[in-house]
Amino acid sequence: MKKASMMCGLAIVAALTFSSCATIFGGTRHTFTVNSYPGDAKLVITNKKGREVFNGNTPANVRLKSGAGYFSPEEYTVKFTKPGFEELTVPIHFKLNGWYFGNILIGGAIGMLIVDPLTGGMWKVGNADKQIYKTLKPQGATAPSLTIIDVKHVDEGMKEQLVKIN
Repeated sequence: MKKASMMCGLAIVAALTFSSCATIFGGTRHTFTVNSYPGDAKLVITNKKGREVFNGNTPANVRLKSGAGYFSPEEYTVKFTKPGFEELTVPIHFKLNGWYFGNILIGGAIGMLIVDPLTGGMWKVGNADKQIYKTLKPQGATAPSLTIIDVKHVDEGMKEQLVKIN
């Protein structure tokens, strides 16, 4: 009985010593749902080194790592292409995860200096939502515009064509 309680105590001490808050609570990989209008656009995702990590079509669910090495967050570029539409790129950045500082209380130096920095758990999604939905613009299309002119600056010929709204 004493051996079993001693083993249980060692397991608890080991779990607290070798754990790391950000890796446990934030994770090291994040799933993104990527879609477009119109659908079935070609989708290519590259990491900050320019290496292609995903190649497919929308809609897609993609699981991306948050770390790019020791104390280094990953960055991705999501590129949408479709014939007849302008190419569109969207960046994905990661920022420091607040759970990383939980290592001060729970994970200790091992969690703060080794586990979270090596696994990428110290990083969370920064600027992007985990659901990326983009509308592609037709090639050569111009955005509609609205020009507001003070009636004092309109010539008499245009004033005759004006219609009172209220």
